[in-house]
Amino acid sequence: MGEKQIFIKNRLKNIPPVRLIVVSFAVIILAGALLLTLPISSKSGNPTSFIDSLFTATSATCVTGLIVFDTWTHWTILGQIIIITLIQVGGLGVITFTTGFSLLIHRKLGLHDLQLAAENTGGETMDITHLVKTVLYFTFLCESLGALLMMLRFVPQFGLEGIWISVFTAISAYCNAGFDILGFVMKNGNLIPYAGDPLICLTVGALIVTGGIGFVVVRDIYLSKVIPRYHKNKTSHLNFHSHIVLGTTLVLIVLGTVLFFICEYDNTLSGMNFGTKLNASLFQSISARTAGFASVDIAKEHDFTKIITIILMFIGASPAGTGGGIKTTTFVVLMATVLSVMRGCEETTIAKRQIDKFTVYRALAILTGAAFVVFVTTGIILTADPHVNGIDALFEAVSGFGTVGLSAGVTQTLSWISKLAVAFTMFVGRVGPVSLGLALAMRRGRRSGNAILPEGKVIVG
Repeated sequence: MGEKQIFIKNRLKNIPPVRLIVVSFAVIILAGALLLTLPISSKSGNPTSFIDSLFTATSATCVTGLIVFDTWTHWTILGQIIIITLIQVGGLGVITFTTGFSLLIHRKLGLHDLQLAAENTGGETMDITHLVKTVLYFTFLCESLGALLMMLRFVPQFGLEGIWISVFTAISAYCNAGFDILGFVMKNGNLIPYAGDPLICLTVGALIVTGGIGFVVVRDIYLSKVIPRYHKNKTSHLNFHSHIVLGTTLVLIVLGTVLFFICEYDNTLSGMNFGTKLNASLFQSISARTAGFASVDIAKEHDFTKIITIILMFIGASPAGTGGGIKTTTFVVLMATVLSVMRGCEETTIAKRQIDKFTVYRALAILTGAAFVVFVTTGIILTADPHVNGIDALFEAVSGFGTVGLSAGVTQTLSWISKLAVAFTMFVGRVGPVSLGLALAMRRGRRSGNAILPEGKVIVG
């Protein structure tokens, strides 16, 4: 190995894992954008502008689903393959994907590789090998089963083309991306034509939830529930993190379904029978948190419904999953902290468990960073695009940060400044505001966090 190669290798080893993850997402986005600008990627045969290609690549890699063109109408099969590849890599995480295949071909991983994969999946370094294998096997199993189920509907309807539609939709759903290629059924209609189809809605909904709960929870369920049953042993309890994630996810889905059903009963759900209304409401509640598939026309929703959707989008999915937002666990920690302060307690407690202060501080940092990015993006949209009203601008900004992809019909009308702002918001939402801040601020050899500083007293409230 030459001196230059050794120098580059050593430089890469010294890069903090969180920074390498952020950079890897940026590189994939840029590469995808360049490929999408090619004339062979668009059906018109003309190059797509770099801004629109960058926006689409960012939306795909950050598994968002906001689009400036209808995916079926504008992009060729090659363009669609590029998009779904970006979704798959972005959904799993670039490092998880590459590390996972290295493990599958039995390449030995160094400590740096393990730290990188642990940072990306939320697992423990010593346990990361098994976690990444579980991620890959489980991902492809879920996507395959989802595609097979949807083929039961799409193949009879569209022939062999239904196979590609099923595969594309399954990957997009599991990765919580929200992209669809059903524009020939209803342009920009997403899954609205299938609002009353339980097979499609429930399959897509199940994939969204499975991908959104996080790989750590998936592995916990596998080890504590599935494996013991397979070996006819006694099952064990899920860990504390899994209980929080699953409980919060269930509450948000049920609450969202009920509120959407009530608020939109005589609006976007009008003309549907009771079963279809319930099916569409359940699907919209699931999709609103991270996925971006639509079973109704979002632009026609009541403003109050949009506010509910904004809250669900802002909370988002769970850590180490394929979705965005501040994450369910962050939301629970913040709510628990507020309740603890109101009760006069010095420590944050959840279900008789004390939460360490660093976790609380991190949750507060995530909330502050997220709110800042969302409000700045909203302001940019309102300034650059005066035709967009306040609620729709906020909706677009939160949808971008939450990597949701739902839109009130304004994405395609945005100026290039707003598109860049929303694209950056999607990027921050995917890598996380704290991770981005650490990636930009980290310096080798600095350990100021360990210094003993004088106490500063500040009055708040």
